[in-house]
Amino acid sequence: MASPAHSVPTDESTAASGRRAPLAPAPGFAGQPFLGLIDSVLVPDPAAHDFDGAVTLRHAQFIWTWMGRDLAPDLIDLTTIDTRPGAREALELQLPELVQRARDAVAATEDNSELARRLRVQIGGEEVLPRLPIVLTALRCRTALEKAQAFGRAAASITDEAALMQALQSFPRDNPKVAALLMQAAIGQVNHPGRLVAAAVRNAGEDSEARLQRAGFAPLIDAIYSHAQAVIPTLTQLGPFADIDLTCRAVERFHRLIHAVSTYIELERGSRWSTLSAALIKQVSELLAPKLRDLVPDVNRALRKSREGADRLDADSVLNALNGCYVLATVRECRNSLALNSLFEETWAHVGQALEMHVQRNLDFLRADPQDRIIAARLDGAIKMVGLRFNHEYAETLRRAKDTIERRGA
Repeated sequence: MASPAHSVPTDESTAASGRRAPLAPAPGFAGQPFLGLIDSVLVPDPAAHDFDGAVTLRHAQFIWTWMGRDLAPDLIDLTTIDTRPGAREALELQLPELVQRARDAVAATEDNSELARRLRVQIGGEEVLPRLPIVLTALRCRTALEKAQAFGRAAASITDEAALMQALQSFPRDNPKVAALLMQAAIGQVNHPGRLVAAAVRNAGEDSEARLQRAGFAPLIDAIYSHAQAVIPTLTQLGPFADIDLTCRAVERFHRLIHAVSTYIELERGSRWSTLSAALIKQVSELLAPKLRDLVPDVNRALRKSREGADRLDADSVLNALNGCYVLATVRECRNSLALNSLFEETWAHVGQALEMHVQRNLDFLRADPQDRIIAARLDGAIKMVGLRFNHEYAETLRRAKDTIERRGA
């Protein structure tokens, strides 16, 4: 896990109000918070919505740094801990003392405003301090988090609905704070969360939000929304070197998570879950919209023969257009969980028209000069796009036509 960058001012800096700004983690400190012990509940930044079962990597880094720098420098040397043999095992042995010191530090601030102010500064500010209890609970329950992950992995192999209902019913739900963490860890291992939501609804006896909450399954739905939010940073990749496979998998994951809730639960207008769902769908759709909006000009740029000078293949343009077609095909499969219907339909139609035009033109160019390697390469890219926009059978027909032209010209 990479260490997140921080731009928080140092303790010596002073805001206009006269309040001291939070301390930033020292640049040489170890990067993996808690040496991975609670990675199952850490989520990437940025995160617009907080959940009781999740802590952002940035907040965890601040808390980890505070513990090593201010709370327990005698127990944790952040400058070397990542490189020491057996460091993780040693940290586990020290956790009871570390957690107790943190709780004592918080308790000491209850009747002392100066200590409270100092703690806020040391730990990273007003937004970080409320996440400390979640981190401490996660550290205390780290063994249970591993069991929750195992439950998530095992859920896929439970094909009997009654058995899945029983397994979910036995999941700890008495303590909502602990349950939130356990569900966060479990859902990270679940590929098809809809089965769990369906089992929860059957256990609750009704598909209403209120009934699910009374039955103790609110942490399950919150964990699903938390993981849906966690895919969003992946969608911010830009340029021809963006990992398009990762982007498409993120969209598919988002769809499975959102669809799991919307399919099985009757969301109430204006409720927290309904509002969360709408906000996440809006955010993901806004990130995907430019990729769709730019696709038609990208396809034209990639497949059009150079109008001036010697013809040349722009490999980056072809890759960019092909990547856009992968996103288009993925959006088509996931559009029920997105707010892109109008833009998708328009782009789908126009990309189809553009591909048919360019394929025909490039086939004609190749017939005129079967030895033209640039036209052949451009046509190969077009045929790959056709397979994504239309179907692989049509693409294979075009490939055979291309091969025939090249053989005749050999």
